[in-house]
Amino acid sequence: MKTKVLNISKNFLMACAASLSLVSCQSGSNQGFTLEQQGDTLTLVRITQPAKYLLLPVEERSAENQVCLITGNPADTEMDVRLAKEKTDYFVPFELPAGAKETVIRIRKAPKDALCWKEMKLSDTFDTGNRDQFRPLYHHSPLYGWMNDANGLVYKDGEYHLYFQYNPYGSVWGNMHWGHSVSRDLVHWEHLPAALARDTMGHIFSGSSVVDVDNTAGYGAGEIVSFYTSASDKNGQIQCMAHSSDNGRTFTKYEKNPILTPFDGLKDFRDPKVFWYAPEKKWVMIVSADKEMRFYSSQDLKDWTYMSAFGEGYGVQPSQFECPDMVELPVNGDVNNKKWALIVNINPGCLFGGSATQYFVGDFNGKEFICDTKPEEVKWMDWGKDHYATVCFSNTGDRVIAMPWMSNWQYANIVPTQQFRSANALPRELSMYSEGKNVYLAVNPIKELDAIRKETKEIDNFAVQADKEVEMNTLFDNNDGAFEIDMKVSVDGSGVAGFKLMNSKGEYVDIYLEQTTGKLVMDRVHSGIVDFGKNSIPHEKEAHDNRIANSINYVDDFALATWGPLSADKEHALRIYVDKCSVEIFLDGGKVAMTNLVFPNEPYNSLHFYSKDGSYQVDSLKLYKLAL
Repeated sequence: MKTKVLNISKNFLMACAASLSLVSCQSGSNQGFTLEQQGDTLTLVRITQPAKYLLLPVEERSAENQVCLITGNPADTEMDVRLAKEKTDYFVPFELPAGAKETVIRIRKAPKDALCWKEMKLSDTFDTGNRDQFRPLYHHSPLYGWMNDANGLVYKDGEYHLYFQYNPYGSVWGNMHWGHSVSRDLVHWEHLPAALARDTMGHIFSGSSVVDVDNTAGYGAGEIVSFYTSASDKNGQIQCMAHSSDNGRTFTKYEKNPILTPFDGLKDFRDPKVFWYAPEKKWVMIVSADKEMRFYSSQDLKDWTYMSAFGEGYGVQPSQFECPDMVELPVNGDVNNKKWALIVNINPGCLFGGSATQYFVGDFNGKEFICDTKPEEVKWMDWGKDHYATVCFSNTGDRVIAMPWMSNWQYANIVPTQQFRSANALPRELSMYSEGKNVYLAVNPIKELDAIRKETKEIDNFAVQADKEVEMNTLFDNNDGAFEIDMKVSVDGSGVAGFKLMNSKGEYVDIYLEQTTGKLVMDRVHSGIVDFGKNSIPHEKEAHDNRIANSINYVDDFALATWGPLSADKEHALRIYVDKCSVEIFLDGGKVAMTNLVFPNEPYNSLHFYSKDGSYQVDSLKLYKLAL
């Protein structure tokens, strides 16, 4: 991913609330602008010859200040920025209007003696070159700032549009915009200006996009129409719409927003997922509503009618339903036997604490979702700890491609990165398979990833005996931390068949098949930087120790091992993708996926195979160095 210099368009931010006259103030000049200060409550920054940006110094752990571009427009919106008080962690760009002779920025609640007044500066460029050792090499991440849920995923005219929850004014949560990246292969991403900005109605929370092929909304055939939650203390959580005439680059917000509000005043009412239901030629919207999902229908994408609800009492408890999706897939490839999977992201509820993705398989009759299984049965899309807010691209034909956010709400704001926070896990292609009377989702990395294999090593078959390690001390010369492991193993049905991803500092991720208990395990307790996990914050609903009891080798909410079910088969296939800050495992054709963050002080570059209470055979081992 090439990251040089960012030039942000006007739409990157909406400005701030109405102008205010000063009663008493102090003034001074600094690098082309003047400060007019009134105590610690208000400062006006007057810029007489605006550059493209005012670079704002940020101190991540300081209190938020309100920064607003004053234009006199009722749409002027305050942005929350943690301006530097005692130290500057990094800068963020605040875009200034092009061609203006004078620009006024209003800043509230920044102390008169704060460091920010000395550090802020004008600039025509903002450097986004990678300055973070843990920025992934082949996973999508923002150029800078905070990212969480993938939003509005849609394919159109050869482009995959990835919108995402985005804070352009700091690397912690806040100021929710829809960031925007596009790709032609789901691997190489081009970063574009933010598509939807926080406005006076509220933050722009999660949602979805569709291609309106038949012009049902009246904006034009083939228009991209997006749906999002506007969230504020004043308005609550309400569903809104916007449409784009330039292939998703910019959007016009619907003048009659909101299009949907909760009929019962529910507080948690968000993340609209819209899809076309062909049998009845109508649109369906699913909205997460506290402990359930609510279904609505529409003919024109503007007027919505309530149909039904699903989910109360279903799945792991207690939990908060979020970010729904629903897809129809053939079972075992049989197009005459299709089922629907309702994807429900929850926070909390993860077996190992925090946020996770579960799903339910059943039927949909155009009005109601009917689940095949009992309420207490839980099906996990991923058995790691860093897989959340998973939703699928629309308009992709027969392919169903999911994109997770790769983090966990327990520690997402404190992971040891700073220029950016959070990446997406690998895009995954979903399919359905049956085992007995049950139907499950299989999750596999997209085939497009094969194209970034730059160097291959094939290792001859070998046996791993009990208490005798097999070591491969250098996987690749000049290893920068991006590689794939493709292996098949034959086990004897007892003991532990394992291997460690290691670096020269003695840091390692321990991955093993525990045959007696039937578990695939990934242990990151010794993976590198883990101490920040002591500051993880469990959700208020996790007033129990389930996450501790369910985890293996629990030290804290980051330093632990996750596990997924291992079949009793004697042969297993593993595909493992390693990047600078992540390890993702796909077991036995995607029947089990496991996604976990890691922060090694140097890249892993060796493999140490071991066995306990038995032996196993590595029948095939291929190593691929990966690069864009």
